[in-house]
Amino acid sequence: MNPYFFLILCLYILKETFEYLVQYLNLKHMQKAGAKIPPEFEGRIDEALMKKTQEYEADKTKFGFVSSIFDNAVTIAFIFGGLLNIYNSWAASLNLSFIAAGWLFFLLLIYAGEFISIPFSLYGTFKIENKYGFNTMTLKLWISDFVKSLVISTIMMSLMIISGLWLIKWSPDYWWFWVWGFLFLFGIFMMYISPYVIEPLFNKFSPIEDESLKERIIALAEKAGIHAGRILRIDASKRSRHTNAYFTGIGRTKRIVLYDTLLEGMSRDEILAVLAHEIGHWKKKHLLKTLIAFEMFSLIALYISFRLIQSDFLLRLFAIDANTIVAKFVILGFISGILSLALQPVMNFFSRRHERQADNVSFELTKDAESMASALVKLSKENLSNLYPHPLYVALYYSHPPVVERIRHIKRFSIS
Repeated sequence: MNPYFFLILCLYILKETFEYLVQYLNLKHMQKAGAKIPPEFEGRIDEALMKKTQEYEADKTKFGFVSSIFDNAVTIAFIFGGLLNIYNSWAASLNLSFIAAGWLFFLLLIYAGEFISIPFSLYGTFKIENKYGFNTMTLKLWISDFVKSLVISTIMMSLMIISGLWLIKWSPDYWWFWVWGFLFLFGIFMMYISPYVIEPLFNKFSPIEDESLKERIIALAEKAGIHAGRILRIDASKRSRHTNAYFTGIGRTKRIVLYDTLLEGMSRDEILAVLAHEIGHWKKKHLLKTLIAFEMFSLIALYISFRLIQSDFLLRLFAIDANTIVAKFVILGFISGILSLALQPVMNFFSRRHERQADNVSFELTKDAESMASALVKLSKENLSNLYPHPLYVALYYSHPPVVERIRHIKRFSIS
């Protein structure tokens, strides 16, 4: 066995084992805290809800272990067990054109991943989410969503795959730059059309009926120097009782979207506090900063991929018989997945910092720390959020600060 081959396998197993250990530590950390209610939640939740929250977190974690172990077994069999070589040789034997062969190669892999995940998606939705009162989706709606998602992903991925392969063939020495440019423009294009073309395929959007609330939201956005094109209500409750609010689109397509569960479960002041936080992201240009960082990283990653693909080292390393660029991309994607673990804490660190900055802006706009804290308590209750995550788990997986930490930070505003 090639020592590098064995090294990559060991690194993959070590990465997955480490992530399992962190999830286990997180679960034990939560269980150790027991039903102890944080001071910030006293009088707002009881021990019964704390117990339900811990059971929900435990069930999700245990189910995550099972689904992850299955995924890892499939991945190891495919990458290290020779299935990639068999599949790649079969695709090459069809004698299709470069673009057609690559399109078929990737599309069938995408379909395989989608269909393999079906049992886990069904169990998570209709067993775990049902058990804790979140799921409102019918099997008919689930099937409808799956078919729509599959059709949309087929169209979108086909456009990207065919365009990317055409650019590789058109400019063999500089395709890494042209592919980067295409993906950047394609991403911007999707930000524009998604609110009008894709999102309405899954949900119904309607103007909020509360004119008084609408006027307050418009005034809040204008106070931050932001013009929100539309303020809409989304029928999220037909799928889940989880609640949220978000901005979508860019430029003239920018709009504020409120879950119907949010509108029904929160006061006007709390809704404004949540929206002020989202406005804070726009005011601080977090989307732009994240986009710039992502695009810079993507450009570097594509150039490194270009350099590595010039050699047949990856094919020899994994004993791939047919020399195809698509097999090299699969191997590179797998290796980058291992290396990405080192980047997760860095990305999440900056994401959590952005969230704190957005909380700061929320208070600057509303001067209402109490409603901000109250909204977070309600969101935490309604989503059964873990109030005692392990610090290492937070560093690896949390894009937002833990809710108790956020509330403590927010309550300092009223003191100062």
